Amino acid sequence: MRARDLVNLRAVLAPVAAGVCVMAATAAVLVPALGGDAERAGRAPGGVSSPTATHRAYGPGAAPAAPAVAPCTVHNAAESLRPSPDDGTAVTRIKEKGQLVVGVDQNTYQWGYRNPATGTLQGFDIDLARAIAEDILGPHPKVVFKAVPTNQRIPALRKRSVDMVVRTMTINCARKRQVAFSTSYFQAGQQVLAPVTSKIKAFDDSLRGKRVCTAAGSTGETALTAQRHGAKVLTVPSQLDCLVRLQLGQADAVVTDSALAAAQAAQDPAVELKGEPFTDESYGVAMNKDDTDLVRRVNKVLDDYRGGGADSRWMKAYRTWLKDDLPGISGPPSPEYSD
Repeated sequence: MRARDLVNLRAVLAPVAAGVCVMAATAAVLVPALGGDAERAGRAPGGVSSPTATHRAYGPGAAPAAPAVAPCTVHNAAESLRPSPDDGTAVTRIKEKGQLVVGVDQNTYQWGYRNPATGTLQGFDIDLARAIAEDILGPHPKVVFKAVPTNQRIPALRKRSVDMVVRTMTINCARKRQVAFSTSYFQAGQQVLAPVTSKIKAFDDSLRGKRVCTAAGSTGETALTAQRHGAKVLTVPSQLDCLVRLQLGQADAVVTDSALAAAQAAQDPAVELKGEPFTDESYGVAMNKDDTDLVRRVNKVLDDYRGGGADSRWMKAYRTWLKDDLPGISGPPSPEYSD
């Protein structure tokens, strides 16, 4: 189903924002949402990130303790621990529970959303979450999807309400002080979304005096706080709420990740992306900071997910969910490692 069939998305997707849907395909289980909403951070759209260090996986019993790493900067924020297939404390805990609990979005078209025609939760992030669950738990794993608002992603991980968050979450230094991240699995950047007829041109002086909406706790909010623009900033719990505000004439523009902006433009042909992305951001799978073995295991899954060139699972997911609205991406970002 294309997004244009979801134009009046509030009527279709609003119920999704209130609670999670459970998928049957991999024995997924649905649980209530954890709280309010916001966003992420990654890198630039359309390509591969910085060169990767030589990959080496740690063999059985050889996975090292978390190493001392260089201070986080904008240049090394996307670095993560090297892949390992070993079962440490966190992976063992998941296996003993017999299920993987994943924090996701359920109202972002093509990333994590409930298909109103089938009642299933689907999207690029959902496919990745299932691949991780299959690697840890085997075929037909039990996956519990929890709808986690943007500003509740880090609290959910720190309280262990979820094992991980797969929700277009941007990797940055402020977040890495609180949670751990995998290597990058997608690149994006903050961009302006506005009505096709709007005189707003980009993230520039054309925003002056306008009402700009963004999700609370998102990297869009961070960017709007850090940069001069002359607009009045309106924050809402969910990025989908910004599109609704735009449709109702309560906002003049939206600032969000370019990938999410493209999904919203697909939902409503009356809006379009303006200008170019003005930040450079990488999406990563987020986990509790103490779960270093789980970080390594997820990075092992991501290595497998990227492998195979045009026939990789990553490329198949891209063609299924994102290519129509984000064309021209030749492959996944290259992994970067800190040890």
